[in-house]
Amino acid sequence: MHATVSQAISPVTRFPRPVVVGHRGAPAYRPEHTAASYELAIDLGADMIEPDVVVTLDGALVVRHENELSRTTDISVRPEFADRRTTRMVGDKERTGWFAEDLTLAELRTLRAMERMPDMRPLNTAYDRQFGILTLAEVVEIARRRSTPLRPIRVLAELKKPTWTADQLGLPMAELVAAELRRLDAVSPDGTVVVQSFDAPGLRDLRARLGDDGPTMFQLVDDAPEDDQLLTNAGLRGISTYAQGIAPSRHRILPRDAEGHLTGVTDLVARAHQAGLAVVPWTLRAENLFLPQHLQRGTDPSAVGDAAGEARLLLGLGVDGLITDFPEIAVAVRSELTAVPTAV
Repeated sequence: MHATVSQAISPVTRFPRPVVVGHRGAPAYRPEHTAASYELAIDLGADMIEPDVVVTLDGALVVRHENELSRTTDISVRPEFADRRTTRMVGDKERTGWFAEDLTLAELRTLRAMERMPDMRPLNTAYDRQFGILTLAEVVEIARRRSTPLRPIRVLAELKKPTWTADQLGLPMAELVAAELRRLDAVSPDGTVVVQSFDAPGLRDLRARLGDDGPTMFQLVDDAPEDDQLLTNAGLRGISTYAQGIAPSRHRILPRDAEGHLTGVTDLVARAHQAGLAVVPWTLRAENLFLPQHLQRGTDPSAVGDAAGEARLLLGLGVDGLITDFPEIAVAVRSELTAVPTAV
């Protein structure tokens, strides 16, 4: 007997369920948020590519993992920007480095992308400084250029701290994103861009600006206790008033103990579906460091383990998609689980 998952079209994702999202592209193989990473994710079968969006000094929307730039660009060795190094509170954390909001888009264009996890993914360092910094619009252009009538590619854009960006920096991210999505003709529910964020007030602000017929939205949910209330039944109903789905940490579905052993399965997927929300968890990675104990292979944290095993668990529980650094693994498991059994 073969396990199967639904092949119905989700009214939320507009893709054959479940959708495969290339997390920052395919960062297992190319530095994240680069054109090469996004293009490779599509080549490996991803239905969506996922950029993180931050704001520049002059209000441009660029894609970086976070607003601090030293881990993902070469800014720390660029003497012309030495005087921009500073320390500030980002949310509730003190950070020291170089920040996107202190540079104009033209200045950011001079930077080159670097591998964010060189110890974990040393082969990617071969691509250091080969690629520049992209705007959200350029990622949308990649998706549209690579789309076909039978295989549309969409962009799952994560807005980084839009409320903090507006309140602390005076850069109205929700307003800027709304204007850019209108300019890109990407404001319909089944349009090229889907929006997600951990910042619920920021998502509600964007929903108010773009209306109920605006883009599909996902509420990101972390492991932190302060996010627990989002996943109560009342919290899920609240999310359904402004978003069409949740993107929870996969540990919210497959919890682990302190030693990394799976401790069971939660009912989150079923409860979210009852609230009318799609569920697309993050982030499936293949290295041992990120896998539950029983799926690790050997003792090297950077060695590749059995990520397909974790994908099977999540897909078997009915998730509507997977956000992953290794799109080809999720695509292969999806194909395996949706295959029609051959009659004996």
